[in-house]
Parts: sequence; structure tokens; C-alpha cells
Amino acid sequence: MPLALTSSSDYDPACLPDLLPLYYRRLFPFSQYYRWLNYGGVQKNYFTNREFSFTLKDDIYVRYQSFSTQNELEKEMQKMNPYKIDIGAIYSHRPNQHNTVKSGTFQALEKELVFDIDMTDYDDVRSCCSAADICSKCWTLMTVAIRILDRALRDDFGFQHLLWVYSGRRGVHCWVCDEAARKLSVAARSAVAEYLSLVKGGDDTVKKVVLTDPIHPFIRESLAVVEHYFPQYALQEQDILGRKESVDKVLALMPEDVRNEVQQDFKNEKKPEIRWKLVKEHAARKQATAKKGQHFEKEIMLQYCYPRLDVNVSKGVNHLLKSPFSVHPKTGRISVPMDLKELDTFDPFAVPTISLICEELDRPRTGEEEEKVDDDKEKENEKDAAERRKIRDYKRTSLAKYVKHFDQFLDGMARTWKGELLRKSDLQKEF
Repeated sequence: MPLALTSSSDYDPACLPDLLPLYYRRLFPFSQYYRWLNYGGVQKNYFTNREFSFTLKDDIYVRYQSFSTQNELEKEMQKMNPYKIDIGAIYSHRPNQHNTVKSGTFQALEKELVFDIDMTDYDDVRSCCSAADICSKCWTLMTVAIRILDRALRDDFGFQHLLWVYSGRRGVHCWVCDEAARKLSVAARSAVAEYLSLVKGGDDTVKKVVLTDPIHPFIRESLAVVEHYFPQYALQEQDILGRKESVDKVLALMPEDVRNEVQQDFKNEKKPEIRWKLVKEHAARKQATAKKGQHFEKEIMLQYCYPRLDVNVSKGVNHLLKSPFSVHPKTGRISVPMDLKELDTFDPFAVPTISLICEELDRPRTGEEEEKVDDDKEKENEKDAAERRKIRDYKRTSLAKYVKHFDQFLDGMARTWKGELLRKSDLQKEF
């Protein structure tokens, strides 16, 4: 049985109140965070009118927080030391003044298009873990989900600035940060979410994927991804054609006449890979003779591996979603941006915990670094020194590579802001 991620060996939730002040004072990447949510200052009040919500100790929940500057955000977070940070929409007015605004005029105007994929939604198709537990076997489902959705959002919708973030426990979030995505209406967000949804129905629905002819190009592209991971993930690791109980679940997704024939074949063949080959042969025969499309082998693959979205998270403009670099109180893991160039080797168990990075901070520096710090102290004034020291602080921990990836993501976005600001100044010159 693989190790399941319930808690991290070096993290004790009871220590969180002691660790958070250190994390927010010396490690949280405020300058990058502000750079992201300010979007280059292209739109006035964009940061100022953004809602933040904090979950404090003992599940005290504070909504409609907003801040005028990076400094204000830092001070408030260092004062409140939130257990969890959620990011909401950009509103028509400052969220912290929403009570003073005339009723009905305070409205959510814009927000990133977001997606939330949670491993608990796959409990009917994974045998290794259930509920909040994950392991390296079922993590493949997240890899498949990211591959499929990232391709579709880029190629089918033309979005470019996608920030994928590990939630810190059992799922992933995607923030689509393009200007066009941030301005989408509720109806448009719903349309995108529906386009990307294939697995339909609750616990009582046996067959959750139904394909019709002709198969949409988006589904074909998604199938290509699933087919790549299916043999190793479903046949070997989840052993869906091994134990009788698992086999029965797969058989239930086939037409009745085929099911009986396959059951006969399985009596003489026990190897999962060959059993699956037999299923595909039956499907091919059925497709050749049936009047309407028979795609049950594809439907099985999609039901077991296709991303399961929480569409409600994507539909609402005012829906809150957990912030990158928030700490998961149960596991202690930081919610870190993911580098898709290293997606197949991403290991949720290797993501640093708050206890690890705080401990790394306390390790003695090498002598050489000490000298350099002394030199710097003489050269810089106090404020700069504090800022520089903070930058150096996270660089001494396992958080560094994740912040670096976040920086690269922001550099990509900054190129579009630059173009936008130039365009605006050119337009002003024309008058």
C-alpha cells in the first residue's frame, strides 16, 4: 500500500500558530503576489477593489477584506496571521466599504476564470485511497486533468496565462489570468465549464460518460491524453480488470449483449492488459455492425480518467478560491504554483511544509554568506536592507523554486501589460 498523504511527517498542526507569524514576516512572497494581482496597474483600482477573505484560528471567517497597497496587505496579514487566504472578485467599490455603499450597487465585476479539481470527486474510480487521502498512484489523475484542461484552454480558447497551483492537500487549481478571461460574464464562464465537462451524474448514475457521433475534436484530443496514461494508471496501478468487484464496475458500463460475451472471455484470461485488449476488440466489432456509434471502450477510459470539475467554482464571478502560497492547515503544505514543464515528475509529497521552510530559515548560514550580508548592511539603508533580507530569506528555503516559477509566469504576463500600457498612451496622444 503506497504512503497516503494524510499528514506530513515533520508537521504538527498544533505548531501552526507559532509558525504562521514567521512565514508571513519572512517568507510569504508579497512583492510577487502584489505584482500578480495588480496586473501592471493597467486598470485603475484593480488591486484596491479586490476581495480577500481570511480564515483565522478556530474557523473564524472574515470576508470583504481589501487593501490599497502592497504594504497595507503585508501589515494586515502579519497582524492577522490567517490560517487560510481566499481570493475573490474585483468589485465596483472597495470591498472593505461594502456596507457603506447603496444597496444593489456593490457588484462583482471581474475575476480570473478559475478551475478546481479535487481528488474526492474521483472516489468511485480509485481503489488506492478515498476521501482526503492521496498517493502517488492516484495523483496521475491530476496530471491527466492538467494535461487535458491546459491544452483545451490554450488551443481551443486561445488563453495564454494559466497559473496551475497545487492546493496543498488533494487537488489542483487553475487561474486563467488573461484579460479576456477576467472579463467573462457568468454565462460565458458557464459555457466554458460546460464545454470542458464530460463526466455527468452523481453517485447513483452508473454510466457517467455518453459519447455520440461524430466525436467532437476536443474529446478526441482528450482521449489521446487519457490513452497515454490509461494502461499504467488504470490497468496496472488501479487494477480495474483484476478483482471481481472492480471488473463488475467496468462490465456495468458496456451494452448488455457485449457484457455477456466479455464475461465469458474473462473466464479464460486473467491478465488485465489482455482483458482490456479483448474489450477493445469487442468494441471494434460492435462499431462495425451497429447502426449508431458504439464507443463504450472510450467511455470507460473517460469515466475512469477524465477531469472532474467542480463547475460551480468556475461559473461565478464572485466565487472565492484558495490563494496560492496559502498554507494547508491539515498538512502544513504550501499551496505552490506548478511548473508544467516538470508535470510528470511533480510530487505532492515533496512540496515543502511550513515547518520545513521555517526550520530551513533557522539553519546557520555559511561564512561566505555572512560576510556578504555584513557588506550589504553598510551599503544599504534600513528599508532596503529589510526588503533585500526578505528576498534572501525565501531563497534559503525549499520554497525558492516555486517562487521562481511564479516569477517566470509573471514575466510572461508583464509583456502583455507593457503592450497594453503602450497602446493606452498612444491612444491618449491621438487626442
